[in-house]
Amino acid sequence: MEYINSFYHFRDLVVGVDTNIPLTDQTYTTAINFDNAATTPPFNHVMNEIVKFSPWYSSIHRGAGYKSQVSSKLYDDARNVIAEFVGANIDHHSIIFVKNATEAINKLSNKLLPLYKDGVVLSTCMEHHSNDLPWRGKYKMDYISIDKYGQLSMEDLKSKLVKYDGKVRLVTVTGASNVTGYINPIHKIAELAHSHGSKILVDGAQLVPHAPVDMKSFDSPEHIDYLVFSGHKMYAPFGTGVLIGPKATFMKSPPDYPGGGTVKIVTHDHIEWLDPPEREEAGTPNIMGVLAITGAIKLLNELGMHNIENYERMLTDHAIDSLQNIPYVELYHNPIKRGESVSIIPFNIKGLHHSIVANILSHEFGIAVRNGCFCAQPYIQRLLNISPEDTKKYIGNSNLPIPGMVRISFGIYNTIEEINTLVKALYHISLNRKFYFERYKKDLYSSFLN
Repeated sequence: MEYINSFYHFRDLVVGVDTNIPLTDQTYTTAINFDNAATTPPFNHVMNEIVKFSPWYSSIHRGAGYKSQVSSKLYDDARNVIAEFVGANIDHHSIIFVKNATEAINKLSNKLLPLYKDGVVLSTCMEHHSNDLPWRGKYKMDYISIDKYGQLSMEDLKSKLVKYDGKVRLVTVTGASNVTGYINPIHKIAELAHSHGSKILVDGAQLVPHAPVDMKSFDSPEHIDYLVFSGHKMYAPFGTGVLIGPKATFMKSPPDYPGGGTVKIVTHDHIEWLDPPEREEAGTPNIMGVLAITGAIKLLNELGMHNIENYERMLTDHAIDSLQNIPYVELYHNPIKRGESVSIIPFNIKGLHHSIVANILSHEFGIAVRNGCFCAQPYIQRLLNISPEDTKKYIGNSNLPIPGMVRISFGIYNTIEEINTLVKALYHISLNRKFYFERYKKDLYSSFLN
């Protein structure tokens, strides 16, 4: 494909890259989006596929009409596309379509409860709330610690696996942090977990769109038992996520969402459930979302995940080299291990609250970033060295601005020129902090919560 030979042409693949937006001075500028870790814009290819399929859109499964048969085949074939993309085994694994990674993890936490309710679930101190909160109140939990840079402590993982002496049933870990971008050694973690009788879940929401992922053969000690990821972070809108795990997991209990599409036979006295994955996909499936995510995956495959990873790493290296030379900018990363992350950079400007910096970049320069705690508040508290005692003063106090960070995150369509624009903007902001504080201090109480 022609785009493979020129990284810059990645930009041509994405909807809306040349959109003009208004600034506070009443002029217009081309929007720059550095908030890809939250949601990516869609691929043109995906939107074209949706339009092309629309005349054939119909009910999924059990429909005798021709359009229904076409829609059903597309939906069922999508599981093969997913399996090939992440190295799943279609005979061993169930590939279940859900709304997003959050729903996937919640579903798995429900499904494992009959099996693991007396066991221990090990999460980590660097997780998104979606890979922490679903496990609370159901299981005995503990957290693997992090070092001063926010990277996972493998030594603490080993220690806790030994401490619980075979009682750990699941190690649940992010593939790449949505705050720092750090990539965890998921296969080493898997091997350790398996050696102590545990399984592993990888939250792949930030890893799968940016780097090659291989679940590996289930007879390998390094295999990944469960994997989740979301389409909306990989250029595929319309709300579809994926949960992958052993079929046996989903055969051992009723679906957590029973209803239409989950059963073989129902009487007032008896229910016979369908086999997975169908029993876990209650109601009318989101065929448009599934078409979107498989269309995005096909294009990502064509471009090559290694090519994408290398290009985004080049963008990240250039941004870090530039940002660390700006006065008053504080970067939160390990300078020795820069290559061990996806394209996410958190920072602050001394003397300016993160919400002020984000609003200035948006209103004055047309640059979209994210600010706050990125749904990972315990991780942010540790990265900012906020003690548990200090954290308590923010609880129930809506008049106290919550500490956090500014996050920039790149996609394949971002460019060196856009980063240079950001660097110039931040340099200007850093040298005019008092002026901007007075102009934007009203925003301290409006947009910082998560």
